[in-house]
Amino acid sequence: MEKFKGLFSALLTPFNNNGSINKNSLKKLVDFNIENGIDGFYVGGSTGEGLMLTNEERKEVFEYAIEANDGRKTMIAHVGTLSTDAAIDMAKRAEELGYDAISAVAPYYYSFGLDAVIGYYNDIANSMELPMIIYNFPNSGGFSLTKEIANKLFENEKFIGIKHTSSDMFALQQFKQLERDIIVYNGFDETLLAGLAMGADGAIGSTYNFMGRKFKKIMKDFKEGRLAEAQKGQNEADEIICEMIKYGVFQSEKAILTEMGIEMGECRKPFLPISDECRKSMKIIAKSLEE
Repeated sequence: MEKFKGLFSALLTPFNNNGSINKNSLKKLVDFNIENGIDGFYVGGSTGEGLMLTNEERKEVFEYAIEANDGRKTMIAHVGTLSTDAAIDMAKRAEELGYDAISAVAPYYYSFGLDAVIGYYNDIANSMELPMIIYNFPNSGGFSLTKEIANKLFENEKFIGIKHTSSDMFALQQFKQLERDIIVYNGFDETLLAGLAMGADGAIGSTYNFMGRKFKKIMKDFKEGRLAEAQKGQNEADEIICEMIKYGVFQSEKAILTEMGIEMGECRKPFLPISDECRKSMKIIAKSLEE
């Protein structure tokens, strides 16, 4: 379980001008993350625009990312989608490629009942040998994991953890009190320190793609008892995140990384193109992070 602890980048997906996946930039992005101390990668999630790709494109990203990683860091493949069969197909591909675990957001849009959601998770987990991490993201479709539901799900030994993308820190703390000891990840970058204080074993986030070094220091400062220093680091990161929110987080992330020398392209429609104002602001942030 130790290899699943730490700071994981929710890997962005770079695109070429024609909209295809930019394999060369993906390799550069993986290398850049590892150089900045990242412990692992969460591939094909919200940050990677996974739900805006075709299932075949998602499997293509899985392939490119694990090839770029080349066995260096822990790899988690996000396979969540509306269709259980499609999710299983992607999970099996991730297993073939050598991923360490899979993850899935709950099925969305149709307001599935609890039994259907539990069935979805068990069907995916039981379809292959890899361990599975629940992606708890209430804002994505209305399903919110609770301690009671989690205890029922985690009767299946295939489940090993929860990615908790919510500002509900009490829920995060409750997940660390389950009948089984599991890995719990903080999901919102702007609350990493709060998540650690409530017992998180690590974090999965998008801004770690370019602020990995800063967030690793926050974790180190917290673990070694330098709370004021950790708060200072979190405040600095949150100032950057607040500026990104003005222009769109994913567009801003791609603009920053492009300024850092990794050509990321645009986000998939219906996301709007990166504005000139965004590029100008993110250029200043990129420069500050490189100093």
